[in-house]
Amino acid sequence: MFDRRHFLKQLALFGTAATTAAPITFAMGQYESAQAPAVEPPDGTLAVGFPMGRSMTPPRKITIPDVGEYKVLKGDFHMHTLWSDGSVMPRDRVHEAIDNGLDVISITDHIESQNAELTNGADRNRPYDLAKPEADKNNLILIRAGEVTRDLHFNALFLQDVNALMAAGNEWQKTLAVACDQGGFVFWNHPSNPMRFTDELEETRKKGHLHGIEIFNGSTFYPIVLDWCNERNLAPMAITDIHGSDWAIYGHQNPLRPMTLILVKERTYDSVREAFFAKRLIGFAAGMVLGAPQLLKKLFVASVTMTKKPGLLELTNKSDIPCFVQAGGAIRELPAQGRLSMYRSGNVTKLTVSNWLVGMNQPLEIDLG
Repeated sequence: MFDRRHFLKQLALFGTAATTAAPITFAMGQYESAQAPAVEPPDGTLAVGFPMGRSMTPPRKITIPDVGEYKVLKGDFHMHTLWSDGSVMPRDRVHEAIDNGLDVISITDHIESQNAELTNGADRNRPYDLAKPEADKNNLILIRAGEVTRDLHFNALFLQDVNALMAAGNEWQKTLAVACDQGGFVFWNHPSNPMRFTDELEETRKKGHLHGIEIFNGSTFYPIVLDWCNERNLAPMAITDIHGSDWAIYGHQNPLRPMTLILVKERTYDSVREAFFAKRLIGFAAGMVLGAPQLLKKLFVASVTMTKKPGLLELTNKSDIPCFVQAGGAIRELPAQGRLSMYRSGNVTKLTVSNWLVGMNQPLEIDLG
């Protein structure tokens, strides 16, 4: 069975300081801090500090082997700039993404609250237009997108014209319909209010106007979203929802920084879009891997080589994704690009991967045969 306390202790190996249950809230630190201090968490949260620091290093490289016919791209699909309530220019989001080893991003400024000093409330496609040349120059895939900020918040990706969403009126259901008429992919943002899948959301999903939900937003983890996604064929998203500088929020190339993994046939815009609608998306945040059981199993098999010997299991991690594994005994760390030999009693038939979650409090299990 999944031992949450032990898992949280293992998360400390990645520079975290944990208390109790989910969702998870991270305490943000300053540049000078070697470790951001823990904060008094709200009820039902887990407080963790991001290690801060500057380092003049090359762009981060995140190695993840191909999963069968699919390449694994890394992306962030909830970001803000000065064009709404963010504090950086659109091109800065491109540079931050490259520094963090991402392959694809979307800038999702609020369509309702534009920065009047910059835009006069005019063109909501402008952040995309400003970032696109820099993205193309650096081989970063950029998706035209926007955030719908009404009673609930949603991001709409793969849009043709963000302005059309604002023209749809004040009802979020009508706005999402306009986004989907453009071929948009819609996901529900930070689903804590309400923390339930309402009848309105279910009706929207059945119409084909809702395709995913944020399972991890910036610093907060919503474990129940995994169950919602599995039950309703929705995609889990792990994103930053970043407003300030990436350096100020997470520090330099922080391995805990949220991102979404996309399993694509090719490294192209069209292939990324196809993967989104096929729901081949996996959340990767705070040392956790979050997604549908069949996808996580394929990713694990592609990433970890297992050699079974009498009473012994030898594991080799070919990826930059950490694993905490258990085969009848204590939970052991299989680090990124690392190796591990562990005792295996004869009656143990499954390997439990405690930080790869396929449901609420449900870790991935790999059949040992």
